[in-house]
Amino acid sequence: MPRPLIGVVRAATGRLAPLGVPLDFVARALPWPVDVLVRDSASTPEGARAAALSLADAGVRVVVTLGGTETLPAVARACTEREVPCVSTTLPWQVFADEVFGDAHRPGWAFHFSWGLDDIAAVFADLWERLGPALTVGCLWNDGTQGRALRRWFRPVAEARGHRLVDLSYREHGGELPDLAGVGVVTSAATAGDLATAIGRVRPRLVTCSRWLTYPFGVARHALLDRVATIVYWTPDLDHRGGSGRDLATAYETATGSPWLQPVGVAHAALEVACHAVAASATRAGTAEVLAGARLETAVGSLDWAGGPVPGVARIPLAGGQWQAGPRPELVVVDNRRAPVVPVGGELLLSPPA
Repeated sequence: MPRPLIGVVRAATGRLAPLGVPLDFVARALPWPVDVLVRDSASTPEGARAAALSLADAGVRVVVTLGGTETLPAVARACTEREVPCVSTTLPWQVFADEVFGDAHRPGWAFHFSWGLDDIAAVFADLWERLGPALTVGCLWNDGTQGRALRRWFRPVAEARGHRLVDLSYREHGGELPDLAGVGVVTSAATAGDLATAIGRVRPRLVTCSRWLTYPFGVARHALLDRVATIVYWTPDLDHRGGSGRDLATAYETATGSPWLQPVGVAHAALEVACHAVAASATRAGTAEVLAGARLETAVGSLDWAGGPVPGVARIPLAGGQWQAGPRPELVVVDNRRAPVVPVGGELLLSPPA
């Protein structure tokens, strides 16, 4: 009997290619009880859509993808159009639901697991408050999808904690950056290069940044990004029912020659979920039904679509981490009150007052 066929859309080319490596490694280098077809999104929504449609035409039972504010929704929408279940991760769930489900919110074929922008705000506020309550925080946010989402879902949570958020809007990729003089705490979702340029002028006491600063390759190129705090959703210290997180990280580093990335863990979880669903049903519709009610222990912990924040979404918790200097950038977990399963590895380091 032929094995079930699963499709994977990942970025092999284009600006998102570094984030495609963990998913490609998990799909191709690890043993799974399925056959896997991999397609390149080319880091564009058009390429992502074409890749998903190609996999649908090839007869895959489910499509797996991660990352990309524009590419991930494009995959999920294409799968919905062709009635192929899609499992996705690493995009804040509110952005996913808004882009894929819209106001009607009819999930049906798209199943996502991730944290929320409210979760990021809570973790970052926990870290800001090491400096005291009711802080003024400079928000280095762009005017694109990411920036709009942060203003809509991040800002209210932080302000409800008593903090005053000052919008430092900027244009990405070579645009003029605001002056941070007088701003002691900065939060951002900027690229590594933009953030390094901004804080190189005036070093805030604490910088929190999600998105690209979750990954070591951005930090390694910019010494100024030492001590930037970020979110932590997976580390090698997390073991899972299928094995050791440390073994998974070591296998990735051996195969790629690069430091482990957090997406290695969620990529593994996504394949676990897909394999579970196709093993439980022989049809696409049946696979979608299994996913809609799935409760599963994975490499990133327990995923529960039946009890998610909205139908079609399962939530994963976040810890707070910080990049600290060493032979290579080291992501140290400094606060785990919202994800106790992630062990703390050190103290939060603050820059001295200006």
